[in-house]
Amino acid sequence: RHGHAGARRVCRGLLLLLVLVLLEGSVVFPLGAASSPDVDPRGHSEDRAVAEESQNYSKKAFPVLSLDYHHIHVPFEIALWVLLASLMKLGFHLIPRLSSIVPESCLLIVVGLLVGGFIKLAGEKVPPVLDSQSFFLCLLPPIILDAGYFLPIRPFMENLGTILMFAVVGTLWNAFFVGGLLYAVCQIQPGNPSDLHNLELLPCLLFASIISAVDPVAVLAVFEEIHINELLHILVFGESLLNDAVTVVLYHLFEEYSGAGTVTILDGVLGVISFLVVALGGVLVGAIYGFLAAFTSRFTSHVRVIEPLFVFVYSYMAYLSAEMFHLSGIMALIACGAVMRPYVEANISHKSHTTIKYFLKMWSSVSETLIFIFLGVATVDGPHSWNWTFVTVTVLLCLVSRVIGVIGLTFVINKFRIVKLTTKDQFIVAYGGLRGAIAFSLGFLLEEKHFPMRDMFLTAIITVIFFTVFVQGMTIKPLVELLAVKKKQEAKRTINEEIHTQFLDHLLTGIEDICGHYGHHHWKDKLNRINKKYVKKCLIADERGREPQLIAFYHKMEMKQAIELVESGGGFKPPSALPSTVSMQNIQPKKPAAAKPVQRALPQLPKGREEEIRTILRSNLQRTRQRLRSYNRHTLVADPYEEGFSDFIIKKQKIIELEKKIIHMNNLTLPAAPPDSPTLCRARLASDPQAYRPKRDSVPTIQVDLASPQSPDSVNLMDEFRANGSRREEEEDQGLTMRPRGEDGRREQLTRCLSDPGPSADEDEDEPFLP
Repeated sequence: RHGHAGARRVCRGLLLLLVLVLLEGSVVFPLGAASSPDVDPRGHSEDRAVAEESQNYSKKAFPVLSLDYHHIHVPFEIALWVLLASLMKLGFHLIPRLSSIVPESCLLIVVGLLVGGFIKLAGEKVPPVLDSQSFFLCLLPPIILDAGYFLPIRPFMENLGTILMFAVVGTLWNAFFVGGLLYAVCQIQPGNPSDLHNLELLPCLLFASIISAVDPVAVLAVFEEIHINELLHILVFGESLLNDAVTVVLYHLFEEYSGAGTVTILDGVLGVISFLVVALGGVLVGAIYGFLAAFTSRFTSHVRVIEPLFVFVYSYMAYLSAEMFHLSGIMALIACGAVMRPYVEANISHKSHTTIKYFLKMWSSVSETLIFIFLGVATVDGPHSWNWTFVTVTVLLCLVSRVIGVIGLTFVINKFRIVKLTTKDQFIVAYGGLRGAIAFSLGFLLEEKHFPMRDMFLTAIITVIFFTVFVQGMTIKPLVELLAVKKKQEAKRTINEEIHTQFLDHLLTGIEDICGHYGHHHWKDKLNRINKKYVKKCLIADERGREPQLIAFYHKMEMKQAIELVESGGGFKPPSALPSTVSMQNIQPKKPAAAKPVQRALPQLPKGREEEIRTILRSNLQRTRQRLRSYNRHTLVADPYEEGFSDFIIKKQKIIELEKKIIHMNNLTLPAAPPDSPTLCRARLASDPQAYRPKRDSVPTIQVDLASPQSPDSVNLMDEFRANGSRREEEEDQGLTMRPRGEDGRREQLTRCLSDPGPSADEDEDEPFLP
C-alpha cells in the first residue's frame, strides 16, 4: 500500500510539473507574438548567440569600481555649467574694485570666451550650449517671470503710453531705418562687385528687425547695478519687454516673404493685424493662467507645501501656450505674473511667499549668468564671416537710429506728459538701448539655405551685442554720475505714504468727475471698484477679500516689521530716557533685579478700537465716488455746523425784534433842537440862515432851500421808518437785494450770495453795478 501511495504521489508531481510547463509556454509565446507582430529573422540568431555566450560564460571577479560617464554626461555637464556660473558670480562680488569698474555681464562674457578657448585648444568640439531651443524654453522664462511677478505696477501703468511709444513706434523706426540704409550701403559701388551686392531688401529688413529690439536681459544686468531712478528704469525695461511682440511679428513676416521677394499692401495690413493678435493674444493667455493660479491658491490653506509650485507651473504653462500659437511668450509671462501676484499673496502663507521670492531670484540670476557665459562660448564656436563694411555700418546705424528715434518720440511725448523727459533722461534712454542674447538666438534660428549670408548676420549681431554690453554698459555708470542723473532712493513704504497716495488718487478722481473729464484716474477707480466688488470675492479666500487696502497694507507692514525685529535679535529696546539700573546694582548688589513685565514692540489694539479705525477708514477712504447734488455759489447757504453760527442767529433775531418795535411805534416825538445846534448847522444848505422854520403843531421837519435841485422838499422821520419797514418785509420775502441806479434812472434788483462781498470801495460810484 505504501508503495502504491508513493507511486501515485510521484505521478501527481510529474503531471503538475507538465501542466506548469505547458501553462508557461502558452503564456510566454502568445505575449511575445503579440508584442512583435513582424517576425525578425535576426531573433533566432540572437537567441542562439545568447545561448552560446551563456554556455561559454566564465566567472570573473566582481568589479569594485566601474566608470560609465556616458550614462550621466548630460545632467553632469549641466550641473558643471551651473556650478561654474555660480562660482563666477560669487568671485565677481568678492572683488569690489572689479565690480565697480566692469559690469557683471561683461565679466561673464569674458569667462565664456576663456572657457570656449580652452575647449578649442584641448582639441575638443565646443558644445552648442546656446541653441535656440534651450535658450527660449529653459533660460529665458525664469528671467521674464521674475521681472513680471515683481513688476512695479503703478509706475508701469502711469508711463504705459510712453513705454508703448518707445516699444512699438521706436522699434518699427529702428528696423526700417537700419534695414533701408543698410540695403542702400550694400548697393554702393556696383562696378566693384562683392558679396554684399547679392543682399536683397527683405533679408536686410529681417536682420534689422532682429538687431533693433532692446534686450531685457542686458538691460536688467546693467541697470540694476547703476541704480538709476525708477522712471528711467521702467521706461527702458518696459520698452525691452513690450517690443517682443513687434520683433516676433516682423521676424515672421520678413522670414515668410524673403523667399517670395515681394510684399504687397495686403501683406502689410495682415502684418498689422498679426501684431495686434500676437500682443493682445499673449496678454490674454497670460491673464487667463494668472486668474487660474489665483483661483487655485484659494484652496491651498491645508496644503501649504505646494503653494509655490502652482505659481511656477501656471506661469510656465502660460509661456508654452503662447509659444505654441506663435504669440508673444514674454508678454504672456508678464501678464501672468502681474495678474496673479496680488491675489496669490493674499492666499498663500508667508513662508510660501518667501520661497517664491527667493527661488525666482535664484533661478533668474543663474539663467542670466548662464546666458552671458554661453554667449561667450558660442562666439568662440560659431562660424564667422567677417565683413568690415557690413559690421561697421550696422553698429553706426544702430546708434544713429536709436538717438534719432528717442529724440523724435520724446518731442511728441512731452506734449502730453505732465512730468517732461529732460535732455539727461533722453540721453540715458538712448544710451541704455542694449542688445543681448535674444537677438543672437533669433539669428541662430535662420536657415542657411534660405539666407546664404547667415554667418555674416551672426557675426554682425555678436559685434553689436559686444559693443553695447562692453562699451555702453561700462561707460553708462560714469556718465550717470557725471551728468548727476537722479538715482533710485531706497526708502521703505510707510502707512503715511500709503494714506497720502490713496488720498491723492481719490482727489484726482473727484476732480476728473467734477470737470467731466474721464482720464486714467477715472478708469482706474472703476477697475478698482469692480475688483473689490466681484473679483476679490472669487479669488481670495475667507474675509481677506473684503479687507480694505490700507488695512491689508498695515498688516503686511506689521508682519514685515515683526520679522525684522526677530531677525535683528528679538528683544524690545527700552528708550534711553529710562533711568539706568547700573547705579542701583552698585548700591544693592545682593537684591535680585525685579522682573520686568514683557513689553510688546507691536502693541495689539482692542477689537473695539480696531473696528472703529476700520469704520473710519472705510467711510473716508473707500467711498470716494458718492454723487452729491449739484451746487452753485449763488445758492450756498450758511453751514449750521460752522463756528459762531449760533451767535449770528441770536444777533439776527435781536435786530429783527428791534426793527419790529420801531415799525409798530405809533407816536414818535423828537424835541426841537435849538436854531444854533450843530445838526441844523450841518443841514443848512442855502446861504440864508433863516431857512429853518420850526412848526410847533406837527412833527419837526427839516426844510431845505429849493435852490438845491438834488434835495427833497422835506424829510419826515416817521415816513422814513415806515418806508424802511415795508422795504425790509419785501426783502425778507424776496431775499437780500441790491438796488443800483442805472443811467436811465431805473432801479434794478440783483440777488446776492452771502459770500459775495459786493462792490469794493475802489469802484467808481457813477458806473452802474450791472455790466
